Parts: sequence; C-alpha cells; structure tokens
Amino acid sequence: MPDSDDRPSPRSAASVSRSVQGNDPDGAGPPSAGRALVILPVLTTHPDDGNAAVRQPDARLSEAIALAQAIRLEVPHAEVIRIARPDPATLFGRGTAERIGGMVEAFHADLVVIDHPLSPVQQRNLERRCMAKVIDRTGLILEIFGERAHTREGQLQVELAALTYQRSRLVRSWTHLERQRGGFGFLGGPGESQLELDRRLIAERITRLKSDLEEVRRTRKLHRSARQRGGTPLVALVGYTNAGKSTLFNRLSGAGVTAEDMLFATLDPTVRRIVLSSGKTMALSDTVGFVSELPTQLVAAFRATLEEVQAADLILHVRDVSHPDTAAQKADVDSVLADLGIDAINDSRVVEVLNKTDQMPATARGALHMRLANQRMMEGEERAVAVSALTGEGLDDLLELLDRRVSAERQVLELSVNLSDGRALAWLYEHGQVLDRRDEDGQAHLHVALAPADAARFESRFVGQESR
Repeated sequence: MPDSDDRPSPRSAASVSRSVQGNDPDGAGPPSAGRALVILPVLTTHPDDGNAAVRQPDARLSEAIALAQAIRLEVPHAEVIRIARPDPATLFGRGTAERIGGMVEAFHADLVVIDHPLSPVQQRNLERRCMAKVIDRTGLILEIFGERAHTREGQLQVELAALTYQRSRLVRSWTHLERQRGGFGFLGGPGESQLELDRRLIAERITRLKSDLEEVRRTRKLHRSARQRGGTPLVALVGYTNAGKSTLFNRLSGAGVTAEDMLFATLDPTVRRIVLSSGKTMALSDTVGFVSELPTQLVAAFRATLEEVQAADLILHVRDVSHPDTAAQKADVDSVLADLGIDAINDSRVVEVLNKTDQMPATARGALHMRLANQRMMEGEERAVAVSALTGEGLDDLLELLDRRVSAERQVLELSVNLSDGRALAWLYEHGQVLDRRDEDGQAHLHVALAPADAARFESRFVGQESR
C-alpha cells in the first residue's frame, strides 16, 4: 500500500537503518559543518528495466553518506525508506514525513539530506514538517562542487550550475521560503535573512557566466590545436568519483593533484605532459569524476572540460574494481560518455584501467588477470589493464600500452575537400596536423597527418561528401 497518513514504525518503513560514526571521532581535522540525517527513498514500484547493474540500497545509502561527509557533515543516522507511491506533497507521505521530523529531534540534526530529486513543493513541505533544512541529491552535489572548485574555470562552471538549479526553483515556489537560498548556500541555517529573489538579475548573471565559459572553451580549443600541431596526443582520464583517477594521474605525471579517499576530491581540470619510454610525449588530462544521477546542470556547465574527453586520442576509463557496485558505476560512466557522443564499447579509444586491485582478495585478483589475458588472446587488442595506482602494481603494463597506442605512426593522407564544406575542414584542423594546403577550383587540397582512429572517424563522418 502507498505511504499514507498513518504513522509507520521505523522498521516497517525502512529496510536499511544505520547509525553512522562521526567523521572525526578523535576531534582532529576540520570542524564539522553540522549534523545531518541521510534518507534514501527507494520506489518499490520502480522497474529496473532488466539492468543487471542496478545498485543495492545499502550500497546507495553508503554513497549518500559519503557525499554528506565530503563536506564535513556528521551523519548520526542514515536510513532507507521504501515508497510504494510517491506523494506529490512530501514524496513520503505525511506519516513518514512526521517520523523523519521526530528523528531530526532525536538525533539533534540541523539538516536532512534526501538522496532523491525533490520538487520545490516537496522540499518546502518537508522543511515545515521536519523543522529543519532539507536538501536533495542535486543540491548536495552542487554544495560539494561549490566548496571544491578552486580555479576560476571550476568556479565559473559550478556557479553556472548552481544558478541554473536555483532559477528553476525560483519560477515555482521559492518566494515562500523563510531561509536564504542562493549561490552555493544550500546549507544555510535558520535565522538567516530572506534573499530578495530577482529572476532578471540571475538571468543576467547566467548570461555573463556562459559568455566567460565560452571564452574558456575557445582557449581550451586553441590549446588543443597547439598540441595537435605539435603532434602531442591527448589522453583523458574519466571515471566514477573516487575511482582513483587523481592517484593514477599523480603516479603517471608526478603532479601534486589532490588525491583523497573522498568523493569529488578533485574538481579542477589539470593537464600535464608526460614523456614515455619511447621518447614520445603525451598530454594527460584529469577530469571531474562522474556519479550516478549526475545533475544535468553540472553536465551542461562542465561542457568546456568534457570537450577534452571528446577530443582525446585515448580515453582511460578508471574503474574501482574492488567496489561492490563497480558494474553499476561503469554503466553510469558509459552513459555520460554516450551523452558526449562516445560509444564506450565500440570506440577503440576507450581503454579500461581496472584500479584498486590491491583491495581485491588474491583469488579474485588472479581470476581478473586470467580473464584479461584470455581477452587479449581472443580479441588481439588490449582494451583493459589491471593496476593499483596506490602500490604501483600494473603501471608498467599501462605505460607500455600508452606507449604503443600514442606512438602509432600517424597516417599522412592527401585529401581534397570542397571549400564550402566548413565542417569537414574544421574537423581536420581540430583532429589532425595539416602539413600543407593548396586552394584551387573550389577545393582545398591538403596533406594531413591523422591517427589511424581519426582517419577512420573522418571517413565515417564525412563519407559521401567527395572528401577524398
């Protein structure tokens, strides 16, 4: 039956309930930002569409707790609450909403984190019934990003995402709120003055941010073009947050990028040059970590950064193979790559780096290496390598793979492209090295150095246009 006005007992409403230790029981480290309850709603009627990579509620709850702790929130209690039918007013129903309010009082919480999208009406009603601040998953992730972004580019991207999220709520019901919401202040506490919400000012600020980010995008494109003219291939790291991308980045490049056992420890994009054993130079790019149900505002705001992935000669998908939800995390990353036009299964640029093998049992680690060896024999192409970025195990194999891939000789092709086909010409300049060009009779006659994969992509994308 759907959740109704009756007051269910804690055990009838929750399948997983957990008391969580504070972030720093010894009192060392940065101070707590407050006490938060973490609630994970699970829709019992929600189909899994036959997806074998569906996360288990306990693992999802653990991730939600880690997200809250990423911004120094103490989590005295976390719970999964099953919902037969979402209530338009509170998501849970009045009885369960009141029970959450009782938990707020019992655990002396300042904040309730609902690991699920909330409509503005649901958020407002829950705040009234719980007598505490309530934020949803999107608000929490934006809060983390707002705290972690340090470069100008990162701050611009996060502010754009936050204001886009805020504006959508202003249109609906934020004029009712009693406490301030704005910028990165989703966690603002009671007693703060109400923010005078002006849609026009927010719209103007969003326009300025988009303009600034467009300039960032143009600058990145110039840098990519300069690298390509110099023959420097770009290798991009992607992966689920906390999969170990930054640790691997530091191992390979020697850069001092922040690498902690924490979700979204690194947000600001970083590029470093690496000289391989063959003497070939490559550019290694560390990107923002992905997460399940990544807010669409963030995907849009980080477009300039994610274009580095689209333009990469090689994409290293770093996976935490020791994580119980590694298959589901892979599916989430593949989904984001698909949104960028990258088919993780069929695109030969994508190589899986199976990280954190040091945290696997010896038998599972041995089985993994055997499976990879069999795949290499059967497919003839290495699409995955097992490593531990922490201990260094397997990194020599990864570097050899990188050397083979990026040291592949570029093909010098003689192409004739119609001068009116601006898209094809722009694509060649962006992805290849134009060695010579002569324009006559309405045609651009070029000698272009292209990697084999790029040559195949050019032929596939512009076939039938008499480009050759």
